Amino acid sequence: MADIPTTEATALGEESRVLDVREDYEWEAGHIAGALHIPLDELPARLDELDPDEDLNVICRTGGRSFRATTWLTENGYSAVNVTGGMGAWMEAGRAMVSENSQPPRVL
Repeated sequence: MADIPTTEATALGEESRVLDVREDYEWEAGHIAGALHIPLDELPARLDELDPDEDLNVICRTGGRSFRATTWLTENGYSAVNVTGGMGAWMEAGRAMVSENSQPPRVL
């Protein structure tokens, strides 16, 4: 399994597919525009929403859940990379985010 630090993931959401595995309330508070949201515990049941031929950059708040998701996905034949540092590092770097709750985007 591969990892990519958030600091090196300059094109996430623009040139690659981002899979956000955080909970609904975290997603609503702030996420990368264009990301696909599937909470970690729903991933096995929603696997048909992913293209097995597409490279995935998997992200969560700090990297733990995305590590577990990436491990599971690669064991099941998907091309997935864990984004270490997660959304916390993304926000600290001043990268663009959007929210679903009419509030300024933030990471919970």
